[in-house]
Amino acid sequence: MTEPEQSPYGEQPTVQMFARFASELHEAGGVEETVEAVAQFALHAVGCSAASVALIVRGRRPEPVAMTDPGLAELYDAQIAAGAGPLITTIQEEAPITIPDVVTETRWSPAWAHQVTAAGYRSAAHLPLSVGRRKAEAVLSLFGDRPRAFDSDDLAVAHILARHASVAIAAVRNEATLAGAADARKLVGQAQGILMERFDLDADRAFEVLKRYSQDHNRKLRDVAEELIRTRVLPSRS
Repeated sequence: MTEPEQSPYGEQPTVQMFARFASELHEAGGVEETVEAVAQFALHAVGCSAASVALIVRGRRPEPVAMTDPGLAELYDAQIAAGAGPLITTIQEEAPITIPDVVTETRWSPAWAHQVTAAGYRSAAHLPLSVGRRKAEAVLSLFGDRPRAFDSDDLAVAHILARHASVAIAAVRNEATLAGAADARKLVGQAQGILMERFDLDADRAFEVLKRYSQDHNRKLRDVAEELIRTRVLPSRS
């Protein structure tokens, strides 16, 4: 008989488990590493059969990023294509959804239920990950291989996990946004310097030239600056 997979967190009390988890999230690095850590921790903290995290991107559209079972991708794709399903409802209602038994669930289409059971799952929980009053940044999904796989204690742990994950994901996404903005400012500054030297312009006038090219050619200011730095020529319409 195959030995059960050993939890990397051992048999620690819940408080110690979450302390270690919070530390690992802090050290995870980028967004993808953070959500992967969340999904992996859920397997051991909640005792689910599979876990996944979908980031919410433009248009409040879910984008699956971390999945402990690659087969979950098909479940996501079907819901995104149909614009319906528990994942979509969780995002729209900004509220957690628990599905004790997929077979007897009537809120969504029979096709959805068939696909979930075909993947080997009978119960699920979807929790929006949000900080304060902000809209959800992501959705944590948990799947069980039997009906009513999650009792009240499991769901309580899942909600604690969701709060930790919410703060961590919001933080790394904010850091990524700030890093991108800083990088853009650096590129624009370099492009301004090129124009100032070549055409004897002051900083304000050089920025106006870049902005005009950005507007006239319907291109992002960052892209105009980046091409000017690379080619030393103001870009033409693409």
